[in-house]
Amino acid sequence: MLSIKEIRELIDLVVDRGLSGLEIEKSGFRLRIEGRRPPIPEGHAAAPPPPFAAHASGAPELAAAPAPSEEEEEDTNVHVITSPIVGTFYRSPSPEADPFAEVGARVGKGKILCIIESMKLMNEIESDVEGEVVAVYPRNGQPVEYGEKLFAIRLAA
Repeated sequence: MLSIKEIRELIDLVVDRGLSGLEIEKSGFRLRIEGRRPPIPEGHAAAPPPPFAAHASGAPELAAAPAPSEEEEEDTNVHVITSPIVGTFYRSPSPEADPFAEVGARVGKGKILCIIESMKLMNEIESDVEGEVVAVYPRNGQPVEYGEKLFAIRLAA
């Protein structure tokens, strides 16, 4: 197990070097530190993400989750698709390919929105509603947790 001092040094390393994240596993203890996320494009109301988030198995989260945006709270016509599993989020089938869904794209029920890799299996995540993609929450290649927001879709009229 790592001491608090060692964990703080790792957090400082992630922040100082501008790393997107760091994950360490030692004697059954797992620690993941996520770096700063890229800025949200203008026109998307969202709370700023924490400067880092650290998760340790069996330990409380060191950073609070971002608050829901005012637009989402006010707009009941927006449906949020969440991750059904823990894994790694991918926006496209391969690094060279175009993303499955972009902000502003119209999607139908059953349209593949992303892939979540879990235990070396590629799981296609499909839209369960028809509408327009108004937000994509995770970055490509970012780890996601069960229930974490993936997409916001404004429902078709």
